Amino acid sequence: MRYSIAFFIAIMMFFSCKPSKKTVDLIIYNAKIYSVDTNFSIYESFAVENGKFIALGSSDEILTNYSAKEKIDMGGKTVYPGFYDAHCHFYGYGLSLQNVDLRGTKSFDEVVRKVKDFADTHPDNEWILGRAWDQNDWEDKEFPENTQLNKLFPDKPVVLRRVDGHALIANDAALKVAGIDANTQVTGGKIMLKKGKPTGVLVDNAMDLLFQFAPDENKQLAEQALLDAQKNCFAVGLTSVDDAGLSKSTVLLIDSLQKSGKLKIRIYAMLNPTKENADYFIAKGIYKTDFLNVRSIKLYADGALGSRGACLLHPYHDDPGNYGFLISGIDFLDSLCHLAYENNYQINTHAIGDSANRVMLNLYGKYLKGKNDKRWRIEHAQVIAPEDFKLFNEYSVVPSVQPTHATSDMYWAEARLGSERIKYAYAYKNLLNQNGWIAAGSDFPVEEINPLFGFYAAVVRKDQNNWPENGFEPENAISREEALKAMTIWAAKSNFEENEKGSIELGKFADFVVTDKDIMASVPETLYKIKVLNTFINGARVYSAQ
Repeated sequence: MRYSIAFFIAIMMFFSCKPSKKTVDLIIYNAKIYSVDTNFSIYESFAVENGKFIALGSSDEILTNYSAKEKIDMGGKTVYPGFYDAHCHFYGYGLSLQNVDLRGTKSFDEVVRKVKDFADTHPDNEWILGRAWDQNDWEDKEFPENTQLNKLFPDKPVVLRRVDGHALIANDAALKVAGIDANTQVTGGKIMLKKGKPTGVLVDNAMDLLFQFAPDENKQLAEQALLDAQKNCFAVGLTSVDDAGLSKSTVLLIDSLQKSGKLKIRIYAMLNPTKENADYFIAKGIYKTDFLNVRSIKLYADGALGSRGACLLHPYHDDPGNYGFLISGIDFLDSLCHLAYENNYQINTHAIGDSANRVMLNLYGKYLKGKNDKRWRIEHAQVIAPEDFKLFNEYSVVPSVQPTHATSDMYWAEARLGSERIKYAYAYKNLLNQNGWIAAGSDFPVEEINPLFGFYAAVVRKDQNNWPENGFEPENAISREEALKAMTIWAAKSNFEENEKGSIELGKFADFVVTDKDIMASVPETLYKIKVLNTFINGARVYSAQ
C-alpha cells in the first residue's frame, strides 16, 4: 500500500511538472511556409493568437507547445504572406463590375454588341458606362468613331473608357450634355476630330470635361462596389491593396465599412490632389488604423503609352511630331510636392514617358536632395532615359511597377518607342538594382487582378501563350524571390508597413495565402495557372476555393 501511494505521488508530480500547452486561436501545420523574412526562412507550422503570428517552427514544435481552437493540416500545401497589390484602383474596379466589361473585345463591333446587350438588361440606367476596350487588340488599330453608338443610343449618354483609363469614347448624346464640340479647348488632353467633328474619343484631361456631368454614385452603389471588389481580391489572395487616387467621401466610406467589419481587406489610400483632401486629411497628419493607411498623395504627370499620351523626350516612333504631353502643370506638381514634404506625406506620381519621369525625378530631388527615408514613389516608371536610372538611387525614390504592363504592351510598345528606347522600358531589373528593391502591383482594372499573373510576367516575361520564345527583354526579368518580395514585404515597405505585415514573422498580422502548387518551384510556364485555395486575414479565413 505504501509503495502504491508513493507511485501515485510520483505520477502526479510528473504530470504537474510537465509544462501545459498554451491555447491559441489557430495552428497551421504540415505546410511549406515561405516567411519572406530577412533570411527568406521556410517553416512547417505557425500559431496565431489575437490575429497575429505568435510562434513559428516545425510541426512537432508547434503542436507540442500549443493547442488551438482550430488546427488545419495543410497536407504539404504552400503558404505565403498575404499578397499585396501596390498599385491598383480598387474602388474603380468595384464600380466597373457594375458596368459593361469590354476586356478582351476583338473589334469595335464587338464592343457595340456588348454595350447593346448591357443596355437591354439595364433599361433604368441613366447613362451606359463601360471600360477596358483596347484598339491595339483589334485588326484596325486606330481609335474608333462613335457613329454606331449614335445610331443605337441617340438620346442616352454612353461613355466607354479605354483599358488604361486614359482615353474614352462617348456618343454624341454624352458630348452634348458636357457641351463638348470641335471648338472646345483643353490643356493636358485631346479631343479627337475627323473632318472638323469630334469622333467621340477624349484623351486624358479632356475626359474630365465629360465626367463632371456623369451621375454621382449613390452610397448603396459605392458600398456594393467596394464589397464586390473585396470578394474578387480575396479569391486571388490579395489581403492588402494600394488604391491609387481616392476622394474624401470614398476614404470615409472605406473607413466606416472597415470599422463595421464588412470590409476586411487592408487599404493603403492614395489621396486625389484636391483641396478637400488637403484640408480634411493632409492638414491633420497621417491617419492610420489596422486596416486603413492615409499618408500619401497621388499625382499624374502624363498619360499612357497606348493612347499616345505618355510624355516623351523624343517623338513617338509611329507618330512623328507627337511627344505626348504632361497632364499636370509643373507648378501644380511642385506645389503638391511642397505640401507633402511639409506634412510628412508621401508623393506617388504616375509617370509613364521618359520626359515625365525626368520631370518628376528632378522635382523630387528638389525636396529630397539626397538619400532619405521619405519613400516617395514613381508609379509605373515605364520608360526611363538611360542616364536617369541613377536618380532613383540618388534620391531614394521607390519604383512602383506593374509587371503585366510589360507583357500586355510588348506587342506594340516597340512601334511606339523604336528599337533603342524599348531597351529602357519596363526595365524592372534595372530599376530594382537602383535601391535593391521595388514594389509590384497590377493597376487593375487596367490589368487582371490576379497577382500571380504579375508574378509570372515579372519572372518569365512572356504572355500566357508562352510568347515570345525567349521572353520580352529577358534581361529585365527578376528572380522568383525578388518577385515574391515585391508583392509582399517590399510592397509593405513602400507603404511604411513592413513592421506589421508583408511577411510571416512574430508579432505581425496573420494575413496569409495558401496555393495549390508552389510558385517558387513550379515549372515557369505554369506559374500563372496556380490557384489560391485559401486566404486569411488576422488568422480568419476570408476565402476558400472549396
